[in-house]
Amino acid sequence: MKPTLMFLMTIAGAPAVYAQNPLSTELRGDYNGIKRDITNAADRMSDADYDYKPSEGNTRTFGQIIGHIADVQLALCAMAKGEQKRGSAEQTKTSKVDLVAALKESFDYCDGVYNALTDASGAEMIKVFGRDRSRFGTLNFNVAHNNEMYGQIVVYYRAKGISPPSTAHRQMNQGKKKQYRPAISIQC
Repeated sequence: MKPTLMFLMTIAGAPAVYAQNPLSTELRGDYNGIKRDITNAADRMSDADYDYKPSEGNTRTFGQIIGHIADVQLALCAMAKGEQKRGSAEQTKTSKVDLVAALKESFDYCDGVYNALTDASGAEMIKVFGRDRSRFGTLNFNVAHNNEMYGQIVVYYRAKGISPPSTAHRQMNQGKKKQYRPAISIQC
């Protein structure tokens, strides 16, 4: 099949999928947006700055934040899938290479869970940390947690004098007439 025909078939089918599953379709879009920002942030931070933390005390290093995201996300997506998985990246990994790999592994695992979600399967009740919760609510909590953690990442980027990935495009486009604007974005 020619690429143009495949593209047109995909576009034509998109409204139908959205109409049948509006909640899960929107949740998948939110997940993919924060996935992009976190992945870009993990990739863009230098190897040396994975040990960085803006203040002493109980503050996590940048690397520990990335590990924490991978661990929590893996656990939540596993619960939504009816499995048990636990990561240990936050406690056991320190290098950028290892932490980015753990983050990618968690996103790859979650991709399958989000892609399989429908509004009907999202309404099913599952056990999450010992209590009943909908599958949709569990996966929505994962998106919310990822957004909270990205907020912390933004602070680390700003403390280093670097624009975070979600706003870096604005600096690149300053002075240009046409500016890239994502469909939905939260500016940090």
